[in-house]
Amino acid sequence: MKIIVLVLLAAIVIALFSGLFFLAKDKDHPPSPRLLTALKVRVSLSILLVVLLVISYQMGWLTGLAEQ
Repeated sequence: MKIIVLVLLAAIVIALFSGLFFLAKDKDHPPSPRLLTALKVRVSLSILLVVLLVISYQMGWLTGLAEQ
């Protein structure tokens, strides 16, 4: 489970920096489709991570901090 969460976090950070790169590179073209695609990927991965963590907690694969 830890590996999946770390991979998703790394993918979110990569999408964040690719969006920053496209924002800086395409500043002459304001409606940049590459920037919007990077934003869509980052938001989708973030939602997937939150849903995965909630489902994992509900299934008992994760324990709360109070139980440790």
